[in-house]
Amino acid sequence: MASNKKKGTAQAVWELVEPIVESFSLKLWDVRFVKEGAQWFLRVFIDKEEGKVDITDCENVSRAIDKPLDELDPITDNYILEVSSPGVERELVLDAHFEQFIGADIMVRMIRPIENIGKDFKGVLKAYENGLVTITDHSGENEITINKKDAAYIKLDDFDI
Repeated sequence: MASNKKKGTAQAVWELVEPIVESFSLKLWDVRFVKEGAQWFLRVFIDKEEGKVDITDCENVSRAIDKPLDELDPITDNYILEVSSPGVERELVLDAHFEQFIGADIMVRMIRPIENIGKDFKGVLKAYENGLVTITDHSGENEITINKKDAAYIKLDDFDI
């Protein structure tokens, strides 16, 4: 039940803040409503086509969405609002993220180890379809397809090739 609440809250916030984010010529990357310890966090991740998101972008969006969030009141719990960039090693979550980064270097952490591979591995995102992620090694010779739901995370790997 809490999972549906989180998804419903994140979706309601997404619908509210996306046009506001776009009014700053930014793109909404992700919205997450998560509990860490005793505290709830509403995290709004923003991106910029032409460069890196800076602190001014985050401040502008945070100020612009604060009042509409209070008015809509999609969250009954007390929470901390965080607006940030998805970062260099951004997590790929949505179908659009995977489609956008076909051919990119990624790193994967599985929930359970894969025989002869382990829990953590890197490769190139070759394909994505219906929740299935196909990854090749950098030589292009070895290929594995995993279900996205079996991964703890899949992130861009912008540090190593």
